[in-house]
Amino acid sequence: MLQRLRHAEIMRRVRTSGATSVRDLASQLGVSPSTIRRDLEVLDRDGTLRRVRGGALPCPELPCADADAHRPFAEVAGADEQDKEAVAARAARLVADGDVVLLDIGTTTMRLARRLRGRRVTVVTSSLAVLDVLRSDPEVELLLLGGMVRRAYHSLVGVLTEAALSQVVADRVFLGASGVRPDGQLVDTTLAEVPLKRAMIAAAGQVVLLVDRHKFPGTGALRVCGPEDIDMIVTNDGADEATLRACAAAGAEILLA
Repeated sequence: MLQRLRHAEIMRRVRTSGATSVRDLASQLGVSPSTIRRDLEVLDRDGTLRRVRGGALPCPELPCADADAHRPFAEVAGADEQDKEAVAARAARLVADGDVVLLDIGTTTMRLARRLRGRRVTVVTSSLAVLDVLRSDPEVELLLLGGMVRRAYHSLVGVLTEAALSQVVADRVFLGASGVRPDGQLVDTTLAEVPLKRAMIAAAGQVVLLVDRHKFPGTGALRVCGPEDIDMIVTNDGADEATLRACAAAGAEILLA
């Protein structure tokens, strides 16, 4: 099992069961206890679980769990429109008829959804904005993940959403992020969205990051994943070249819109 898939499954089990032992995780995932210990150390450093003797505990919720509540979706959608539109247009060319695609939340993925209207594709999403774009399209097979409504950013979050994602196998995910750090680390501002992004990465055969040039470095104190977990980055000319080189060195293909 790939490391990113294993990490997503560990997080799902910890969040579902609470306290979880190294021995149980090793048995359930079919790997050695030493592998699980290394995984838990990485996840503990990322702040996504709490490593304890013999196993792990879920992290307590942080007091500021929704940074986007102070900047609602409509305001974000109106910013940097031309750059986002160019990224969405380039990303749409990656989708073939018959594909199953996961669309993350965000204003760029909403624009991508508009470009998928009339296409014979299956779209799986936790974005209510994507739902609004595609709900009346008879050509698109639309699967909406369940969960708690996060009104400020038109999305669904929580354990129900994560559980639904565990049943999904997609050709590719189009992922958003609040920022890309100079070393290629993806970061986000909102606690509730981070485990969902990781679950989407685990559910897809190919991970495509959609980030306009203003996301370099962007904002966010919560780590989503490293550049080695990304297969392709779609961005604009003018994105920080040193960061793009770091991502390319980790294996990501760079597409400029």
